[in-house]
Amino acid sequence: MKFSKQISWTLAACMLGGALATVANAQDEQVARMRTALASPDRPAADKERDAVRKPVETIQFLGIKSGQTVIDVIAVGGWFTEVLSAAVGSSGKVYGQNPTFFTTRQGFEEGEKTRNDRLKNVTPIHGEIGDAKINGTVDAALTALNMHDIYGQGGEAAAVALAKSVYDALKPGGVFGVIDHVGVAGQDNKAFHRIELQQAKDVLTKAGFKIEAESDILKNPADDHTKRVFDPAVARHTDQFLIRARKPG
Repeated sequence: MKFSKQISWTLAACMLGGALATVANAQDEQVARMRTALASPDRPAADKERDAVRKPVETIQFLGIKSGQTVIDVIAVGGWFTEVLSAAVGSSGKVYGQNPTFFTTRQGFEEGEKTRNDRLKNVTPIHGEIGDAKINGTVDAALTALNMHDIYGQGGEAAAVALAKSVYDALKPGGVFGVIDHVGVAGQDNKAFHRIELQQAKDVLTKAGFKIEAESDILKNPADDHTKRVFDPAVARHTDQFLIRARKPG
């Protein structure tokens, strides 16, 4: 009996070791693919210049986005993260690049979007609200970067919760929603500064039904004292930012 238990423990250890090795290999393959894709000569130089600050590989790893998944870039704007997500999920995955109608009707937007998406191949645009795309319950992960502050500032908490709820509905049970934004502080005009308090963003997510799973400081910048507009040359593209990983219960 004792010998049999030893064999069982040995087999279990081997199986666990094999599973961990498989996960590690998958992560290594994803990182290598992302680094190659993001260094591509076809990618705009201006986008590449932002990699050091925005930490695309580390962000994807924190959110747990995997090869082959279906993901959505919520309010993708110029598509910087759309390209990151495209590389992260690979050719077997799918990316939705969503933008509200008011943004897609800007002069030159669709032409620029088409040029990028034709190059990326695994990206499908969504013009309009997420709910209108009829993708509810089909998405593994979602990300919105530097957008929540504007929704909150212009429409209040209710508008931000509505956006988060539309993401919640699109996700599969257990799906992840990553939120990145400029850090704001209590007592100042965060709307004018294009910032949002971390707690306000967390409240939005919980009111939409999400569970806050983790926060990361990889985008933290202590040099930003939070008292400047995010477009101020002193902090532009180097603001202090939070990164939240929220999960839809499942």
